[in-house]
Amino acid sequence: MVELHRSGRAGWLRAAVLGADDGIVSTASLMIGVAASSASKEAVLVAGVAGLVAGAMSMAVGEYVSVSAQRDAEQADVDRETRELAHGPQAELNELAQIYVGRGLDPELARQVAEQLSAHDRLGTHLRDELGIDQDALARPMQAAWISAASFATFGALPIVALLVVSASSRIPAIAALSLASLAALGAFGGHLGGASLGRAAWRVTIGGAVAMGVTAAIGRIFGVAMG
Repeated sequence: MVELHRSGRAGWLRAAVLGADDGIVSTASLMIGVAASSASKEAVLVAGVAGLVAGAMSMAVGEYVSVSAQRDAEQADVDRETRELAHGPQAELNELAQIYVGRGLDPELARQVAEQLSAHDRLGTHLRDELGIDQDALARPMQAAWISAASFATFGALPIVALLVVSASSRIPAIAALSLASLAALGAFGGHLGGASLGRAAWRVTIGGAVAMGVTAAIGRIFGVAMG
């Protein structure tokens, strides 16, 4: 039987959820803040579209840079372990055997396991059991960048849609309602994919978004009154 493990989704799932959440919260908060200042519908729309494009590009660059740094660190460990295996294979074998002893095997069996696994895949065995690195699951900067940007742009468009389909008098409630509902659904979906509680995942995302929208609405209102 093939077992399905959710931890394998961690890389792309984190990027997708982060991008989607940020897309909704950033775009909606920006639009609500501008709308609260009594700006025209056109001004709110321009602010939303500009925030959407800038945010998506920022997410892509930010994810690429941060995940590239992680990949560089992982690759440095791979290169170092490769050199150590080339210059001191016996010492590395002894080290691997001691790791298995620490996990509960007796020394003789630990030595046999270390030798057999090393004969099969010496570098991969050391990376996995000594450093906790899986060569098939190294950080992927480009994947993180495009997933974050795409999810930001997709979900960030929801507040813009709300603005376009409602009247001027109800634009703030409509943007907030659709955005919060989307955040709740997103949080629940992320919880489902990650095997967590749907309610808790939805609640924490929604509360954070509501706070962000409330703060920007207050700031927009204050500046609108001060400049009006």
